[in-house]
Amino acid sequence: MSNIDWDLAPLIAGLKEQRQRWRKARQRDPDEKGREFPSVEVLQEVVQGLTEALFPMRLGPWDLHARAEDHFIGYTLDRTLSALHEQAMLELRCCADRYDSIAERRDDAARIVHEFSRQLPQIRGMLDLDVEAAFKGDPAARNMDEVLLCYPGVHAIIYHRLAHALFQLGLPLTARIIAEISHSDTGIDIHPGATIGESFFIDHGTGVVVGETCIIGARVRLYQAVTLGAKRFDRDEDGELLKGYERHPVVEDDVVIYAGATLLGRVTIGKGSIIGGNVWLTHSVPANSVITQADSEEQ
Repeated sequence: MSNIDWDLAPLIAGLKEQRQRWRKARQRDPDEKGREFPSVEVLQEVVQGLTEALFPMRLGPWDLHARAEDHFIGYTLDRTLSALHEQAMLELRCCADRYDSIAERRDDAARIVHEFSRQLPQIRGMLDLDVEAAFKGDPAARNMDEVLLCYPGVHAIIYHRLAHALFQLGLPLTARIIAEISHSDTGIDIHPGATIGESFFIDHGTGVVVGETCIIGARVRLYQAVTLGAKRFDRDEDGELLKGYERHPVVEDDVVIYAGATLLGRVTIGKGSIIGGNVWLTHSVPANSVITQADSEEQ
């Protein structure tokens, strides 16, 4: 403790006043419910545990031996899924009017986490294809182990495939927190609602943004600072932003989008197209197009 008297009493009172004003406006009563929201710190541990269970001999403990692999995975998943269940309970608590009892909410959280856990083998299979795509797509990659251990784009897609599954199962806040953990760790911002096909590769990656309603096909490659964003934000008659509508690009199979390109709105990039560096694109292009900066400026 500090020896300086910071005169904390008025600060505590002032902060309490602000909290109470905010909570009253939103009809929040923490004394009744306690904490309502998932914890960033716990979800960081959950993601770490899931990552280690998916790739135990490469992303797990340094001293893990193959003979103990299954035991480690079982222990890690038991601990991690239990923690995820608690976080799911917290998120569902925000929607308490859907439930007649705590037991019903607990059961629904357990159902979601069970369904999520059953998807883990499929997620691992998708991630194997992503790692292979990164290895094949980068001449600097010496082997797939290097790709998995070192490439931020690969770590971002690991986080995304986990977050996307939770998003689809009805835990959008938990999924969004995981996505933002990934964003902080990698510099790559992928909304958990985005749908991404197999063999996806982000090279370098810093500054990539993929919006909520993006649909990305198979074997797509993005480079750093690519934005797949919304062209404008529609509003309702009261001037409030509309949410949930389709406003981000559709990128079909086998597309390559080079560094700094910005694609905005619900445009479709046809299969096999190449979008050059620093292109600004707000219209759809047919299959097998090659769009350069000069082409986009002519539109």
